[in-house]
Amino acid sequence: MNNQGLIGAISKSLSQLFSKPFRSVLWKSIGLTIALFIGFWFVLQAAHATFLAPLLADYAWVSTMLAWVLGAGLIIGMGFLIAPVTSVFAGVFLDEIADEVEGRHYPHDPKGVPLSLSQSIGITARFLGLVVIGNLIALALVLFLGLGVLTFFLLNGYLLGREYFQFAALRHRPMDEVTALQQRHGGEIFLAGLAIAAVLTIPIVNFLTPLFAGALMVHIYKGIEAKSG
Repeated sequence: MNNQGLIGAISKSLSQLFSKPFRSVLWKSIGLTIALFIGFWFVLQAAHATFLAPLLADYAWVSTMLAWVLGAGLIIGMGFLIAPVTSVFAGVFLDEIADEVEGRHYPHDPKGVPLSLSQSIGITARFLGLVVIGNLIALALVLFLGLGVLTFFLLNGYLLGREYFQFAALRHRPMDEVTALQQRHGGEIFLAGLAIAAVLTIPIVNFLTPLFAGALMVHIYKGIEAKSG
């Protein structure tokens, strides 16, 4: 797919972002993300009250400062992770997005087969691990070296491109063929991943990342499939 094809795929994806099926996936994934962070906050508070506060009973100021540091760290971490984690949760519902895109833009092509529950969970779990570890590295680079912005952009471009393409392609091909396509068209997939990463870096708009990425990679896969025959 050339640049014109990528721009066309981006345009088609943006045109569907606010359709009813897309909004349904967005609200479900945001709700799960918020519930996760609320749960994590309570875990941190419970750990502090149960283990750290008693140990620092004679140094109340240290305990208070530590509580503030944990709270600030969680807020900063949320700024980096809330959109990627939303994307992870949205992965469970991405077949709804793919069905909508294929039905509207490729009605005469063979319909994709929804991934099995084990495949969806496997991809989502692997993606969660990669995104969390990668973005924690980026966060560390921001805090200590000032290099995190570029790292965040490139890393998420690679991870998001690879995982979302795999999702779109697995609906039509077995894993060995998907891997071969990724190897032959890695540059195109990475460029599409950078477009996804660009959306991911825009506050508020980044909540739309999973919708945009799922739709975009269906178009990218279809373009590669047509070119590959």
